[in-house]
Amino acid sequence: MGTLDGKVAVVTGAAQGIGRAIADGLAAEGARIVVADLRGAEKAAAAYPDGLGLTVDVAEEADVARMVGETVERCGGLDVLVNNAGLYASLAMRPFDQIPLEEWRQVMDVNVASMFLTCRAAVPVMREGGGGAIVNISSGTPFRGVPFLLHYVTSKGAIVAFTRALAKELGKDGVRVNCVAPGFTMSEGVKQNPEVIEKLRDVSVAARTIQRDQVPEDVVGAVVYLCGPGSDFVTGQTIVIDGGQYFH
Repeated sequence: MGTLDGKVAVVTGAAQGIGRAIADGLAAEGARIVVADLRGAEKAAAAYPDGLGLTVDVAEEADVARMVGETVERCGGLDVLVNNAGLYASLAMRPFDQIPLEEWRQVMDVNVASMFLTCRAAVPVMREGGGGAIVNISSGTPFRGVPFLLHYVTSKGAIVAFTRALAKELGKDGVRVNCVAPGFTMSEGVKQNPEVIEKLRDVSVAARTIQRDQVPEDVVGAVVYLCGPGSDFVTGQTIVIDGGQYFH
């Protein structure tokens, strides 16, 4: 038996990359997986027993409400929420005063407001079910102060604060809220952006205690732990997973 047998887990942005690896890890522990993504959700979900794929824009309130409603209707509940969807690999690196306000707002909507929307929709279901686990995916960048991606770094720092404050609110309901902050990861999205690889890959590897590329699978163990019974007394925490580039 897996540690998540009988649990229903929604993973946003799970059609590829880190989200897909997380979904694989949760499924291996017995969770029923709901893949929520803008593209490729149904195809990705077909890889899991009784998997459910939902096309969702997590920055849109109506889409998020539909995501939770369909999950409950078709799966019978919602026990685990992994907020992984976000904007990163497609963003151009540039000085902060060259970032268009429209792009700044888009990053905040997709990376931060989406988590507010998903949690607001999912928590009532978790309360009714007697508790649950929420894991938010941040980044190592706000701890290190990475330049030329100010909107992204700011959004990921906000996720850490969001996690801590929400954990305080939901402790009485048996809903744990934690955060994982990966380092520079060679995900599918990153591999499609040569500029980002050129500027960040070598310097990231050189700064690590464990000097190798980080891959999506490196994040999975911590997320599975934070979703499972082994972390029943852990909430409001952020685990930085970057091979020892930053000690948190």
